[in-house]
Amino acid sequence: MADWKWNPKVKGSGIIECIPQTGQCPNGCVDCFFNGGRSYLEPLSENLPHIPTKEMAHGRVVRMNDGNDSNVQRELVERTAKQFEDVFFNTSNVHKLSQYPGPVVLTLNPANMTDKSFWVIKIPPINLMFCRIRTNMWNLKTVVKHAIEHYTIRNKVPIVLTYMAYYTQPIPKKYSYAYVWKKRTLNSYWCLKDECIQDIEDMFADNPLVHSCGYKGHACTACGNCLREYYATKERMRKECT
Repeated sequence: MADWKWNPKVKGSGIIECIPQTGQCPNGCVDCFFNGGRSYLEPLSENLPHIPTKEMAHGRVVRMNDGNDSNVQRELVERTAKQFEDVFFNTSNVHKLSQYPGPVVLTLNPANMTDKSFWVIKIPPINLMFCRIRTNMWNLKTVVKHAIEHYTIRNKVPIVLTYMAYYTQPIPKKYSYAYVWKKRTLNSYWCLKDECIQDIEDMFADNPLVHSCGYKGHACTACGNCLREYYATKERMRKECT
């Protein structure tokens, strides 16, 4: 497709994006790149829905909703996903996670929860691929550590740390030393310094279920978390059915 717009973060990684909805995401998270006019699909009114052909998706894993949320117009999302052989869903909503027809990634602390709390699931469903946790310097003790304990230690669910970058939200003065203004993929943000990311990774180095989004680089080609956990989840689901 000549007019296909790759997400530059995932291009070349074996993952391809799919957003079947139109318009902005109604979740309204602060500093969201998708809603904030900084998406690779701008203008959204001209480039949504964004659905790859079956031929483009063949041999790749389709990521439902690298923008918007798979729980928004969920029937449409699941109907669109049926045409693809390999597909996983992204959501920040715990509603009927087990009923997604494939692996699902859950953002634990979306929007106003980011620095205060996280979704607690007592018995995670078998198709929970991993939990994504929005991470910064000031929610490590209040949110991140407790989420890691609950999901990885008690329930053996992988956690992927997603290091927050801020465009408009001010960095608390106490933590200004840890952030630098720089370009990340397409846009510039206040980003965690590499040495601070390393310090956070060192905190959880002994936990094999804790990973960093964009390990050793922001691009998906330098990571592999989603592909590894996608196929691990598919195997887990296969065993459950036999």
